[in-house]
Amino acid sequence: MAAPLHRVGVYVDAFDPILKAGVVSHLRPRPEVKILTDSEREGAEVTVVVVDRPDDRALEMLKCYQRSSDTRLVLVAGELADGDLVSAAEAGVVALLRRHETTADRLVAAITGAACDEGTVPADLLGQLLGQVGALQRGVLAPRGLAFNGLATREVEVLKLVADGCDTSEIAERLAYSERTVKNVLHDVTSRLQLRNRSHAVAFAMRRGLI
Repeated sequence: MAAPLHRVGVYVDAFDPILKAGVVSHLRPRPEVKILTDSEREGAEVTVVVVDRPDDRALEMLKCYQRSSDTRLVLVAGELADGDLVSAAEAGVVALLRRHETTADRLVAAITGAACDEGTVPADLLGQLLGQVGALQRGVLAPRGLAFNGLATREVEVLKLVADGCDTSEIAERLAYSERTVKNVLHDVTSRLQLRNRSHAVAFAMRRGLI
């Protein structure tokens, strides 16, 4: 006998009660989700917030949810401008949709994805963000030996050699560092990322495609 379908508990919030009612009416018939009442909102796996645009008022609402619960946030906005993706992400949003592009199917897909910690972003905004990230990496971080992956260039170099089986003296010789520097680099990585030892650090870097 097949297991019953898990229905994601969803709370819908909006400054405009008509917008809220419209989204609820689209979601209520869907078997993938269960609409929660105001009294049940604290138990929501996903909260859908509907706004005209992610202005200061909307971002403060999102941050309140982020601070007070473990709910995943899906933002549906009427307008999105450059920089809104970053602001929304900082406020805890994991899925972002434009209102005029949001069908019931797309919203349900974003909700079920958010429940599994999967993000949803309009393709053009993602492209803009990646462009900004690339420019920042090339112009600001790279000249300082830093990267968005959380590891400095020399940390990646050391971890690659650890993964190749080199000991401290071999790494020092290959990179023209002192053995003390190599030990300090490894200590900094394991402490900062809360890793147990060298092997754990290598495994961490490999899982994330850093080496």
